[in-house]
Amino acid sequence: MFPLNDIEKNRYTSLPFMTLTIILVNILVLMAVWDNEAIFYLFGTTPLLVMNRESGGALTAMTHMFLHGGLFHLLSNMLALWVFGRRVEDVCGPWRFLGFYLACGLMADVVAVTTRMNSDIPGIGASGALYGVMAAYLMLFPKGRIRIIFLMWFLPIFNMTVLNGIWIVTSFVFWGGYLIASDKGLFQSLLSIYFPTPRAYMVILYFVLLEIPRAFEVLLFDFESSVGHWAHLGGFFGGLFIFFFLRSDAFHRYRNELPL
Repeated sequence: MFPLNDIEKNRYTSLPFMTLTIILVNILVLMAVWDNEAIFYLFGTTPLLVMNRESGGALTAMTHMFLHGGLFHLLSNMLALWVFGRRVEDVCGPWRFLGFYLACGLMADVVAVTTRMNSDIPGIGASGALYGVMAAYLMLFPKGRIRIIFLMWFLPIFNMTVLNGIWIVTSFVFWGGYLIASDKGLFQSLLSIYFPTPRAYMVILYFVLLEIPRAFEVLLFDFESSVGHWAHLGGFFGGLFIFFFLRSDAFHRYRNELPL
């Protein structure tokens, strides 16, 4: 599943200035460090170096979220930032949104280091901060519509056969339930099955719940993973603090159960 766009409208501004700026900075950084893996050890977060007090410390906690391992890594993260960041920035304002984004990335970094203390693989990427943005979107706009695309369904994605079986059965139940409960009609939903627009809470919980067994695979069975699953969960937890960054009017509307 890939989210493509948020089909809802902004309330306060039409131009997500800070979201676009973050995307541009990430693109420029990738162009500047292309094919230079040594940069990852300088500005990425390597848990073993952090625990031995040999890394950049707080500096890498910020810089790691602007580094990406390749074009696909960058594009997938920046697409998610565009989809979920636009409306979250709208209710925060650009500079509060930047502070929130960095805070989520910092929280993701702390959790990732804590759970991978002996790893010598540098952690890079914006996905931890993005999961924080997704958490904010989930709390603020749970019934928003997100257009998604399905390239392939029900693929085995875990290292353990039992977890793969559970995943496939759960996928059938989840999306079968979506088709049955769709307010567009079953036939129309089937025709648009590869580009549906489910509620935001379905899309976000899909990604978050997927991370939990993967994260515990890494922690309990010491599986190597090129994906920072604990960083994702840490960033998602950081997103719970979105209410400290909202515009006063947006916070008032949320508190009084008015639409944002």
